[in-house]
Amino acid sequence: MSVAQRERLRRSGVAAVEICATAALYFGSAKLGLLQQLVRGQVTPLWPPSGIAVASLLLCGPRVWPGIALGAFLVNVSLGPSVPAVLAIMAGNTLAPVCSWALLRSAGFRNELDRLRDALALIFLGAFTGMLVSATTGSGTLVLAGALSTADFWPTWSVWWTGDAMGVLVVTPVLLVLRSARLPRDAPPARWAEGLLLLVATVGVGFLETSRTPLLFLGFPLLIWASFRFRLAGAAPCALAVSTFAIIAAAERSGPFAGHHLLTEMITLQAFNGSAALTALLLSAVIGERNETQREIARACRQLAGMAARMATGDYTPMVPEADAEKEDQAWAEDS
Repeated sequence: MSVAQRERLRRSGVAAVEICATAALYFGSAKLGLLQQLVRGQVTPLWPPSGIAVASLLLCGPRVWPGIALGAFLVNVSLGPSVPAVLAIMAGNTLAPVCSWALLRSAGFRNELDRLRDALALIFLGAFTGMLVSATTGSGTLVLAGALSTADFWPTWSVWWTGDAMGVLVVTPVLLVLRSARLPRDAPPARWAEGLLLLVATVGVGFLETSRTPLLFLGFPLLIWASFRFRLAGAAPCALAVSTFAIIAAAERSGPFAGHHLLTEMITLQAFNGSAALTALLLSAVIGERNETQREIARACRQLAGMAARMATGDYTPMVPEADAEKEDQAWAEDS
């Protein structure tokens, strides 16, 4: 067997593993999402598989789309209402993240999510625009199959679309962060203590969110804290946790969701989840750009100071770039 054949075989094996992993993650997260279904046992206010699908495409490329299709088929085949309807819903659930991926790539999206334009692209292209495909296809299919009345199309469409969009907004950033997550080097004990305190505070606020008192707004100080101190690595998991607790509160009809109609509950829940995701993504991106600007200014000041010192001694030879600039940037990032 030639080297080229072995390389092709290796790539095929890696692709097969990625497809199977994507299908398994899609199916498992769908079962978790269906625990909070609101319409016909298959439409939920948060659909994690959409976030997993978009993240898989961003990290592995379009070759994993069969895994998305397989996962969508396995989830919907037990929900019905018929085989043609299942295939149509599967097609919509597969095409939506592929459209989101194509839109994000055309916009120059970077997986690091360290620019404001990346956050805006994920929000408006990856979530709000791309997920129109799955919501329209799925709701229309259920109406055509007779599982929904025509009058229920728009309520179902709104829940479907917001659920898929929220999945992209709160799940995709977490997966992108996990892919590049590294333990901080030489982090002081105070930094670890602050992270632990943030975790404890998030859990505590979660219990308050699910109590009888309407205290959903307490999640926003946590998101601001996480964004400023830990950027996306802290803000993305915090937004996911806060949104999950809010969904549990809505399902139990406690706090601000008590005594209201389903439509009112959905508007309140999705407004909160959307605001939380927007706060985490936009604030983290803005702070990342600010830190990068400060690093560039500090680097320019060091270079100017070095040039002034050399000119004062009469040395006009070209300066060699700083060998430890990358280390200084890393130290700056950890300190900030």
